[in-house]
Amino acid sequence: MRLLNLLRFLFTWVACLVASPLTYAETSSMPKTFFDLTTTRLDGTPLPLSAFKGQVVLVVNTASQCGFTSQYKGLQALYQQYKDQGLVVLGVPSNDFGQQEPGSAADIAQFCELNYGVTFPLTEKQSVGGDAAGPVFAWLRPHAGMLGAPKWNFYKYLIGRDDQFIDWFASTTTP
Repeated sequence: MRLLNLLRFLFTWVACLVASPLTYAETSSMPKTFFDLTTTRLDGTPLPLSAFKGQVVLVVNTASQCGFTSQYKGLQALYQQYKDQGLVVLGVPSNDFGQQEPGSAADIAQFCELNYGVTFPLTEKQSVGGDAAGPVFAWLRPHAGMLGAPKWNFYKYLIGRDDQFIDWFASTTTP
């Protein structure tokens, strides 16, 4: 009987997810395309994503004190190998999960450069979930859906040259 009740609960839960997809508050000022967004670089200067128009962008929410932090090495290798073919890796440091990015912008930049030789662009530290999400993750949220929302650090999101959301990858997917 317990198994039957559990199965009913799961079936109902899944049916609710499918029947009523999550909607997110969107304002009229929300850019329609990824390349219309502007965020802020780790050094505090504006970063219009239009600078990456026509390129493939891999967005990653990062953290310096996470079990997945060593993925910086793979992300940097991927960026080095494919940047001349139009790949941009965009790191978005976040302290949302386990408070694993507690440092300042200067701390993050130094950590990434000294430990992993990171040369791909990094944004300022920002939230990647909920109403407080920065512009990149506010745009990604409805495209990735509930299952694709970051549940930990080092979730990855692929945006095509044509400005279309392609796919998302969980933390366990290595670069």
